[in-house]
Amino acid sequence: MSPTITTSSEANGNVSAATARAAASAAATAEASGPQPVTMAKALNTALADAMHADSSVLVFGEDVGLLGGVFRITDGLTATFGEQRCFDTPLAESGIVGMAVGMAINGMRPVIEMQFDAFAYPAFEQIISHVAKMHNRTKGAVKLPMVIRVPYGGGIGGVEHHCDSSESYYAHTAGLKVFTPATVADGYRMLREAIDSDDPVIFMEPKKLYWSKDLVDLPELRSAHSANAKAGRSSEGRAAVARPGTDATLIAYGPSVPTALAAAEAAALEGRSLEVIDVRTIVPFDDETVCDSVRKTGRAVVIAEAHGFASVSSEIVARVQERCFHHLAAPIRRVTGFDIPYPAPKLEKYYLPGVDRILDAVDDLQWEN
Repeated sequence: MSPTITTSSEANGNVSAATARAAASAAATAEASGPQPVTMAKALNTALADAMHADSSVLVFGEDVGLLGGVFRITDGLTATFGEQRCFDTPLAESGIVGMAVGMAINGMRPVIEMQFDAFAYPAFEQIISHVAKMHNRTKGAVKLPMVIRVPYGGGIGGVEHHCDSSESYYAHTAGLKVFTPATVADGYRMLREAIDSDDPVIFMEPKKLYWSKDLVDLPELRSAHSANAKAGRSSEGRAAVARPGTDATLIAYGPSVPTALAAAEAAALEGRSLEVIDVRTIVPFDDETVCDSVRKTGRAVVIAEAHGFASVSSEIVARVQERCFHHLAAPIRRVTGFDIPYPAPKLEKYYLPGVDRILDAVDDLQWEN
């Protein structure tokens, strides 16, 4: 029997077969109509698969994202579906991962890379700040960098140091980067698709403790809506959402703090207070209009975030609201954030992270006697 030899045409056939499997997978998902219980992890995984199916220039790589499917299984099944040329593992070298993505993006591809944990991205920080953020401006607009850097971030999973940082302020401070952070399952899908479609680099901050949160979501409907919005040039980028309407005070939160803010609003309702919750969604660009409209209506505000309070995104939100809503404020804006200390041991994180009681205490301090 003669030996089996794989020719280049057969190799191309394997790639085509992978694409066909991706199409079949997407079609099978589309057939299941109606809202279904979906985790954020599943929504993100589906967004990656749909983006890879829609555009052959989209590829995914990072540490353990291939056969393992990522530490949090966000890339599960992508290598099996699309092949190792489009979803593959890299060495443990974050700077190299980002640098390779920059080269790919310059040459017409749309890389989506994963930083395995928030603090693991710091070795790549020079690449992100010096090259990813500046390339478009440095070339007077001639070179675009359509790339997404996925960063699982935040606490609430009982992780040790280097695994629970809230690093969004570093990226938000850097001109040239967009910073997205979803708080709901539907936004996980919607915002990741929009991040991949963007011609600008996006730091996509994924709240780790929300990966296994579930909502009733119609994924085929989200897929269709994304296609329609993309064709029409519509996007949720730079648009905050009113997660819960209210009249007495505004809770402003993003990412992992949004469910906590909603829980605080629910508890406050039992005490007779109506709290509006604003989900910022995209830190950069920031939606001043939605946030400030809410604060002008209620006259009081509390900003909630897991990150340290000093020199942070929460500081910037307070400043922006103060500048735009000064004459509508009935009390100084309060903040409920992580404390200005290194992230604590797992058994102590419940004291460090913003909780319902701390939020309600801040609401009580909003000078209601006036």
